[in-house]
Amino acid sequence: MVYVEIVLALALLQFMFFGMAVGWARGKFNCPAPATTGNELFERYFRVQMNTLEQLVVFVPSIFLFAHLVNANWAAGLGVVFLVGRLLYFFAYTRNPKSRGLGFALTMLPNLALVVGTLAAAAVNALR
Repeated sequence: MVYVEIVLALALLQFMFFGMAVGWARGKFNCPAPATTGNELFERYFRVQMNTLEQLVVFVPSIFLFAHLVNANWAAGLGVVFLVGRLLYFFAYTRNPKSRGLGFALTMLPNLALVVGTLAAAAVNALR
């Protein structure tokens, strides 16, 4: 489980970094709080942060459930793919939002695997 805990801590640090990037973008692109629109380049940073938050709602509980019901090492491995996907998404989306596909896929596929794997393992356990 320690690898899952490390991956989760890294995911939270990554999210905090994205939040700091939004703060930096507010200053650079003159979009003072509480505004969330006004400059397209600022909005890209903001959307990365919000999309990451949306993904974390699925990721955090599902990685714990998968680790508990299926396999902790596999959960951690899928978590690493998620982290790489989020980083690729950040760089792609802030440069050109149309190029975000790979980063998005490397986020959604691990999340899907974690949720479906958890559901399958829970169903098998329920049938025993």
